[in-house]
Amino acid sequence: MEQGILDKLKMVKWSDLLHIFKFLLAIPFALICKCRHRDLWLICDYELEARDNPYWLFKYIREKHPEQEIVYAIDYDSPDYQRVAVLGPTVRYGSLKHWIFYLAASKNISSQKGGKPNAAICYVLEVSGLLKNTRIFLQHGIIKDDLSYLYYKNTKMRMFVTSVPREYEFVRDTYGYPKGYVQMLGLARYDNLFPEVSEDKYILVMPTWRKWIAHTVTDAVEKADRFEDTEFARAWKTFLENPFVDELAAQQIRLVFYLHRNMQKFASFFTGISENVTVAVWPEYDCQDLMKKCLCMITDYSSVAMDVAYMRKPVLYYQFDYELFRKGHMGLGYYDYHKDGFGPICETCPQLIESLQDVMNRKYVMEEIYQKRCDEFFYFHDRDYCKRNYEAIKAI
Repeated sequence: MEQGILDKLKMVKWSDLLHIFKFLLAIPFALICKCRHRDLWLICDYELEARDNPYWLFKYIREKHPEQEIVYAIDYDSPDYQRVAVLGPTVRYGSLKHWIFYLAASKNISSQKGGKPNAAICYVLEVSGLLKNTRIFLQHGIIKDDLSYLYYKNTKMRMFVTSVPREYEFVRDTYGYPKGYVQMLGLARYDNLFPEVSEDKYILVMPTWRKWIAHTVTDAVEKADRFEDTEFARAWKTFLENPFVDELAAQQIRLVFYLHRNMQKFASFFTGISENVTVAVWPEYDCQDLMKKCLCMITDYSSVAMDVAYMRKPVLYYQFDYELFRKGHMGLGYYDYHKDGFGPICETCPQLIESLQDVMNRKYVMEEIYQKRCDEFFYFHDRDYCKRNYEAIKAI
């Protein structure tokens, strides 16, 4: 369901109001800063992270184009702070200085729609037209569904990065961006996305999140008042408890179960189910590193399957709640899992176990039918993702 500015205003918290004063205080300093730094770029991921597309683009620019003034916004208490601090200048996320740079920057770049000093206040300022700035959306995955919150009327972003032809055409024709605003450049992190051989043999399990569960578990979508009563919790627990999972240990293979960031608060529910299952939590585990070293991936609807498929590793889909997912999380886009998916679709735990056994029998080699789909789906096959992003941003 779409939300207008009035709806967003209702969601503004008292803690957000402090940022109104920071915003007002930052204005005169931003005017001075803009005169002194006419082409300053500000870039960020999540407040506490530097692992996705912004990090890799920042790294590329600092190493290949040091003449470009660019600052990375991140919480100084973040476990990722040092990895960006050694590359170049940073600013504390949400600070007054962050507001000054945000107002003064010629380009505001992020992988998140909410990548700004304060998402709530900035949304009202930007979408209402009170604040006009040049914002670049680097993306954090390949879009396949209808995400109305990313429509132009809900973002007013100047550049929207896409990665493959079908995604580009879908966003261009559906999301309402002016001509030229949507560009097919690829995800910056793909420069560092390639399979790695690891002595640690594991199958990566990465389900995506559910809106009706992540925020507050209610019976608005399904009859559940607690997380453990949801079909999500029951289905994944049933799989992780299956005797086959423990049998994998004989082959020195384990499962790494990595919940979406919005569901990690439920990680303890799955901890201790099996000695052969590692429940991975942030920041100890890096998502991209896990994907590069895994044997194959099991997911449900997550776009991370595309990252694994890009490396031509087997993918399995465990879609036990398809109707609920479409009803309560996101609408159908251009992508049909049966026609376009990069692996078999399983609706029950026995089907998933059978498909996983088949993958293992094939020595974790992706089937030809899915390799062909990958060849048809992906467009770029190089190490110039950051270069394309940089040049496109520079050209605006």
